[in-house]
Amino acid sequence: MRRLLALFITLLLISCNETDSNGYTLEVNALGYADGTKVLVYDVEDNKTNVKDTLELQGGKISKNYPNEEDVKIQVLRIDGTRNNIIYFVENEPIKAHIYKDSLGASYVTGGMQNELYNEFNKGMASMNKRKQQIAVAFRQAQQEQDGMLVNELRAQNQTLTAQERNYKSNFVRENKNSVFSIMLLAELFGKEEITTAEATQIISELSPKMAQHPLVDNLKESIDNKKKADIGGMAPDFSAPQPNGEMLALKDVLGKYTIIDFWASWCRPCRMENPNVVNVYNQYHDKGLNIISVSLDRNNQRDRWLKAIEDDKMDWFHVSNLQFWQDPIARQYNVRSIPATFLLDENGRIIDKNLRGPALQQRIASLLD
Repeated sequence: MRRLLALFITLLLISCNETDSNGYTLEVNALGYADGTKVLVYDVEDNKTNVKDTLELQGGKISKNYPNEEDVKIQVLRIDGTRNNIIYFVENEPIKAHIYKDSLGASYVTGGMQNELYNEFNKGMASMNKRKQQIAVAFRQAQQEQDGMLVNELRAQNQTLTAQERNYKSNFVRENKNSVFSIMLLAELFGKEEITTAEATQIISELSPKMAQHPLVDNLKESIDNKKKADIGGMAPDFSAPQPNGEMLALKDVLGKYTIIDFWASWCRPCRMENPNVVNVYNQYHDKGLNIISVSLDRNNQRDRWLKAIEDDKMDWFHVSNLQFWQDPIARQYNVRSIPATFLLDENGRIIDKNLRGPALQQRIASLLD
């Protein structure tokens, strides 16, 4: 199987250099939808989606030609009025999308080796997700019946399955490293810290010259560099951003004896649940030298919601936000891929701890300032 996949990747890299001057065709089969139903085509670039085209179904089908792309491109299909995204890859080969009205999650796209690899990966994940669901159902039943032994057994099975899933993903990346989807998957694993900086760097060093030049690889390299800068022991990257009053505020201007950089958002439920604990720590230790600067990842149209959350949660410290959601430049500086996320700095701005929550945050600050 590995030899076969390696051959596929080789053929893929060769085919990327041989483009058809007539472009490629996108064919959509979506039976069951009324004539005139819109299918939105999105380009995906730098974690942003932009509408490329809008198609209208007739008889459950539509076909359209597009100019060839210079590189393998990521695109998304979405039936207008729904929230399910159907991801696929453009390799200047005919593409056929199979969309199921009653099961959008089971929809898929064929055409080109990138899509074949992506579909193969999803089949492997589907079997593990099915087993996870079975364990979850059995776990709830065991809890209701107060069967402690079975609960522990099912918990152990779930942990084993989670480890198998992590290994499946990392092995898939290593065996198919010269595919765009594998780079996407590698970025996800790196962001979740399921692959180390050294492992990610090693995989990048083994990429083909063409794949090494892909924009996704550049983004991943930037994330690796930012993670190194924002790791424990490093100096916290300086930044400045607008406060609620519109004035700019820099990290260097708020450093206390100890300072917490808190990444959060008004829409983030775990963040809002953690806020009372952070408020308690701040109120207890601010007079002893603790400062906090919160960086919100709210969207551009959520300014009022951001300000109301600050007031409702009684977060009486420094706040900044670019209101750019996950494209926030400060979050990218610090390689923040999930929130809440915290960085604890000493008086010189050096990172001495990360991602402390609940009692762990209370105990760490107490050990420093009590």
